[in-house]
Amino acid sequence: MNLKQIIKKYIFKKNNRLLTVGTLNESTRIHWLEEVLNKIPAGSKILDAGAGEQPFKKFCAHLQYVSQDFAQYKPENLNSGLQMVEWDYGQLDIISDIASIPREDKTFDAIMCTEVFEHIVNPREAIKEFSRLLKSGGCLIITAPFCSLTHFAPYHFYSGFNRFFYDEELGKNGFETIDIIPNGNYFEYLAQEVNRLPFIAKQYSNRKLIKTEKNAINKLQRLLQNLSDADSNSSELLCFGYHVLARKK
Repeated sequence: MNLKQIIKKYIFKKNNRLLTVGTLNESTRIHWLEEVLNKIPAGSKILDAGAGEQPFKKFCAHLQYVSQDFAQYKPENLNSGLQMVEWDYGQLDIISDIASIPREDKTFDAIMCTEVFEHIVNPREAIKEFSRLLKSGGCLIITAPFCSLTHFAPYHFYSGFNRFFYDEELGKNGFETIDIIPNGNYFEYLAQEVNRLPFIAKQYSNRKLIKTEKNAINKLQRLLQNLSDADSNSSELLCFGYHVLARKK
């Protein structure tokens, strides 16, 4: 099973009730990105930093889209943690270190960097580089996990970033923070890992769960759904990650 299959949304229906707990990490992030990108004025020049397979280029048809990546990830080279079976960067506009992008100062009206920070050694230097590349008033769009399992090895250097990292580093580099929005909450994150348990048990314990164990998981899923429905700010403890929108002063 590859990474795309593992993170594919699980939808559970128990006692005629739809359980989505722990399944909305990716879809919530994609929806947020689409909304933010659609609000950028037509014709603006946007840099997709760490673009990977460029999945969000489709939301930038009204923009001048420029892709950048270091283009070195090859899943066939290492089988550790969660890996992709195949990976295709496509046609990248810029191949470089994310903290040293060969473009002039104030080149871009917007920069997005999605699910990349955990894969770069120097995220602070990347924010500094984004500040250099953005025009005054330009927007910076970042998403990154608060907590993550090992994936895309050997390029996985941090498990995640707290909101206080963004408060500190964006302020120091000339940005005004507009939004830092948690994706999910404590119960949603626990449910995500509970949902992954059958695969992880098979992968690392070499056995399939029996019926009583699956029933226990089902009960725990229902509990976590109820707790998430009643949640009040547990994201301050744990969440999938943060969606960040900032403006260059």
